[in-house]
Amino acid sequence: MTPGLILALPFALTLGIAIARLMVGPGWGLVPLLAVGPAVAAAIGGAAYTLASGALALVICALLLICPMAGAPARRADMIGLVAVAAVTAAGIVASTARRRREHELAEVRVVADTAQRVVLRPVPERIGSVRLAVTYLSASSQARVGGDLYDVVNAARGVRLVVGDAEGKGLPAVQSAAALLGAFRDAAHEEDSLAAIATRIDTSLARQLPDDGFVTAIFAEISADGSKMELLSCGHPGPLLLGDDQPRFLDPGEGSLPLGLGHLSSEPRIPVTIPLDGYDAVLFYTDGATEARNTAGRFFPLEDCAAVRGGGCYDTLVERLGRELTRYVGHAPDDDVALLLVYRDGTGPGPDHLTAPQFGGDVA
Repeated sequence: MTPGLILALPFALTLGIAIARLMVGPGWGLVPLLAVGPAVAAAIGGAAYTLASGALALVICALLLICPMAGAPARRADMIGLVAVAAVTAAGIVASTARRRREHELAEVRVVADTAQRVVLRPVPERIGSVRLAVTYLSASSQARVGGDLYDVVNAARGVRLVVGDAEGKGLPAVQSAAALLGAFRDAAHEEDSLAAIATRIDTSLARQLPDDGFVTAIFAEISADGSKMELLSCGHPGPLLLGDDQPRFLDPGEGSLPLGLGHLSSEPRIPVTIPLDGYDAVLFYTDGATEARNTAGRFFPLEDCAAVRGGGCYDTLVERLGRELTRYVGHAPDDDVALLLVYRDGTGPGPDHLTAPQFGGDVA
């Protein structure tokens, strides 16, 4: 229904009820139904709009009282209808005013949320050198734009460095944990000479900011300038999914280590693993909301075997298609936040030029 038809609906209902009253006579008690018009107007418009609809209904009620078609019983019914229309109109004006005020406040909150999202999860560049990036975020809350899942990418001297993680908990505490990690990462990624040093620095920072039982799982990656290799360091986070000519496969990031914020519980050093990227087109990083999402039958989402991953198509839109497929699989918004970050090279991706396109580790003209 077009906006014009929606705005005309209360007035059309009022006129329709009035015509029906004239056709069937006073015995059917249709006059109180004239209150439907201002009630509908209050639901879709503001105070002035509601008042206009109510005024039309009140004029019709008054005309019916002035020119009655029956005796005293009908006149009493028409009077009851007049009172009902007046009461509904007054209540509708109050309700529509309150609703408009809430909508204005919600709009302001969304502006603040958008600003917070850009501060916490700042936009990821589409390209850093020969490396391309695509990201999408699915929030478990329809009113939230950002949650405990996190990601960031930094163009450092040693190559492209990135982090994908998941803060323990829900709501504002999780957002605060994510913001604390990202703030520390954005400095450490430029200043530290290794992923292990970055993780140690962030772990120390989080230990001062998180509650005693707070933690963040995260995976760090560093892609060399020529794209031939990638270092991975997992802090309790699942390994990424490698995409290429062969069947997609999950990457084992090694034994990993404790989540960030819990490093004081172990003296074991964090040791990254080096992964050659020859033969792979793309690397998909994700949070556990993607692999732990369930459908109505209780089955987990098959990330490595889903249509978006295996069905081809352009890597530029893969994370968007994957997000839509995951939502359809669950049947509603995911129960947990989902962050998806895809790293790929210029010119890669299934398509007519797939066999000749440069891959990770290949020559770039």
